[in-house]
Amino acid sequence: MDLAFLHPLYEQPGPWASVYVDLSRHAEDTARERQLTAGAVARELAAQGADEATCRAVQEAVDDLRHSSDPHGRALFARAGRVVLDPPLARPPQGGTTAHWAPLPHVSPLLELMGEDPVCVVAYIDRKGADFELRSALGSREAGGVTGREWPVHRTSSVDWSERHFQLRVENTWEHNAAEVADALAVCQEETGADLLILVGDDRERRAVHERLPKRLQNCVVEATRGAGSRLLDDEVERLRAEHVRARTQEDLDKFLAARTPDGEGRAAAVEGVPALVEAAREHRIDELLIIPQGPDTHREVWIGEDADQLAVRRTELKTLGEQHSWSARADDALLRSAVMTGAPAIAVTPALPPDAAEEADAPVGGLGALLRWK
Repeated sequence: MDLAFLHPLYEQPGPWASVYVDLSRHAEDTARERQLTAGAVARELAAQGADEATCRAVQEAVDDLRHSSDPHGRALFARAGRVVLDPPLARPPQGGTTAHWAPLPHVSPLLELMGEDPVCVVAYIDRKGADFELRSALGSREAGGVTGREWPVHRTSSVDWSERHFQLRVENTWEHNAAEVADALAVCQEETGADLLILVGDDRERRAVHERLPKRLQNCVVEATRGAGSRLLDDEVERLRAEHVRARTQEDLDKFLAARTPDGEGRAAAVEGVPALVEAAREHRIDELLIIPQGPDTHREVWIGEDADQLAVRRTELKTLGEQHSWSARADDALLRSAVMTGAPAIAVTPALPPDAAEEADAPVGGLGALLRWK
């Protein structure tokens, strides 16, 4: 997950209100229910020590969502009486609406709530061309299409020698249209930045387009077995999106597992555990952060200063480093601040793991690990 959009949260000092609003329920009394939630969130923040202006700003922001059509939810990050960032979520927050008040914004839930949401283009292909649809967890919209040659596109049933020239023209039309669709689909992927291409249509039509797509796209193309008119197509698209997430997450996890094995000189290209990660963050060596959001070390206490590379396991370490001001923070949020400010991505590896895998050998110890920029 590219964390660049979180930069505004680290350009201003804390403390911060971090609120994850569940908007997944839609009923007759939804507006009234959300209005009550707005008041409850403000009271919860006040109980945790938030200032009155920030509580009021958050309450107004949540109340403004009472008629929202967001299908899943919204994250709100506020300080000093102003909501600074309010990204939509790709899935509802577990456990409903939550509120946190802390020196750093609590951003680690975003890795699961919006990070693993592959954008895909669904191409509805027939012999005359294709229509494209862009899909994500937030909904779908038309993404253009292409129309190829319209005649001839159907074979005749005759086997007479006089029909062979016509049959050849049919074959040529099919091949031409498949190439046109493949070219247009490649352009659509480049323009939308889609992670996944799903081909829908008859076997021959799908295969013809698949074979003509550029090599760079072959690893992100799948063919749906359901046709455009099937009521089960939507379920299959969601299954293919979920499988794509698991596969990509597994690739990152496998890379980490291989990199944490020391080389012949005893050096590893990956680290895990809070002390090693804190040291790597101070040295700007984190290349990619891997997190299991429910891991036992994610909420472990670390100490932070004003800058992203000012963090330590013990408060006295910061004073040794010359930092006069320090605050207690969650390990995951402190490490994510460092990742954001050094341009490192982060990923929740949960989709590639069985339940309760934070203590397994094939997972980062304690739920936190990182690939390093150099050994």
